[in-house]
Amino acid sequence: MESPERLTLEESHKRFAVDFFNEIWPLLTKEGRTEEEDERMVNAAHASLLHWQHVGKPINAQRGEWMVSHVYAVLGMAGPAAFHAGRCMRITEEQGLQDFDLAYAYEGLARAHAAAGDRAEAARFRGLAKGAGERVAEAEDRELSMGDLAAGPWYVAA
Repeated sequence: MESPERLTLEESHKRFAVDFFNEIWPLLTKEGRTEEEDERMVNAAHASLLHWQHVGKPINAQRGEWMVSHVYAVLGMAGPAAFHAGRCMRITEEQGLQDFDLAYAYEGLARAHAAAGDRAEAARFRGLAKGAGERVAEAEDRELSMGDLAAGPWYVAA
């Protein structure tokens, strides 16, 4: 019998960060999610972010904050969505992140404002996200960014 894999603490944090992040995607798009699945999605987003904060780089924290914000926006929880979208944008600005990450930071703010019913700010940030997404250098990343931006829910016509 083979002994179980031994990971360092750093390797464990990284594995958990990635695994929890990846657990969220199928739940985000699942039709008829249960309340328990919504809770699991929120907890997985926070868990991923926490583990990235232990071992990741600023870009990992930025993407983790985006995911937490995105989950809350999808659930229509405008306050936490805005809080985490703001943190995502702050990291984006402090680190000088551009391209793909800038597009997603704007998208996070757009969704948070849309969840809050703020049509003007949702439209403004959605326009910034669209512009930034169109300038993403890598074609695959550009398609991903633009596809995610087009996907719902938007709550208001933005």
